[in-house]
Amino acid sequence: MSLLKIALLQMTPCGADQAANLRKGDDFCRQARQLGAGIALFPEMWNIGYTPYSDRVLADDYDPLNLDPEERQQREAWQAQAVGPEDEFVVHFKKLARELEMAIALTYLEKWPSAPRNTVSLIDRHGDIVLTYAKVHTCDFSLEAACAPGDDFYVCNLDTAQGQVKIGAMICYDREFPESARILMLKGAEIILIPNACELEQHRLAQFKTRAYENMVGLALANYAAPPNNGHSSAVDPIVFDEQGRSRDTLIIEAGEREGVYLAEFDLTALRSYREQEAWGNAYRKPRSYGLLTSPIVEYPFIRKEARR
Repeated sequence: MSLLKIALLQMTPCGADQAANLRKGDDFCRQARQLGAGIALFPEMWNIGYTPYSDRVLADDYDPLNLDPEERQQREAWQAQAVGPEDEFVVHFKKLARELEMAIALTYLEKWPSAPRNTVSLIDRHGDIVLTYAKVHTCDFSLEAACAPGDDFYVCNLDTAQGQVKIGAMICYDREFPESARILMLKGAEIILIPNACELEQHRLAQFKTRAYENMVGLALANYAAPPNNGHSSAVDPIVFDEQGRSRDTLIIEAGEREGVYLAEFDLTALRSYREQEAWGNAYRKPRSYGLLTSPIVEYPFIRKEARR
């Protein structure tokens, strides 16, 4: 049995105080390593704690396309908090990953030419960034209208104490679209890491299990503790039948609402054996019938004026 241990860092942020968030993230990573984690996973956009640039973005009548001058100024100040891979916030965790010999999936508002991106960088245990993913499905109806969306999904080979593991990433709202996990499966992902920043209620938690089941991948999700969100960081495996063919619960761990480091253990040997034998994933797909999935056309009732293609 080859166990990959992923620490879900369920934290409350220190507002937009990047120095305080750095210190808290450092502390939680050290706790994760003491528990034997091979990967530590942050919740979404940790460097600024997913702090909105204005209370207006939380209002029902917020219109990201029509900002008044004050709101525009607030948005620009929020965007200015973005950091790059050579800035101290990221460099600190590269050094920490090397010190702890533990991979760290670090999240931050990333500097980008057109507008900042909502990003996760996977730093390996040697301190090198091996994957950087920017959120494709930005919530364009919210503060993420101020972000540039990513344009692809990525999978990397992560060197761990258990050997090479194929890791992919998606972020929060990406979960709502089955195409996100599907393309990562098609690119070879065995485990998908999901930084998150929203309420996780029964439907999202059920959806989470379904994404693992239909793609035969393991999923690990780290959410903010309550407040500002409701915790329930989770991990699931895709193995829906036991050795006797009986249905089993695929939940590995589900946290409560409080802060903490929650450890998820993935049995890579069992996961890989299951992927070699069962009927989901890519074995029996009929892609010749899926052409409409890549069409940019949007018809009523799904037309939204702020949506970007």
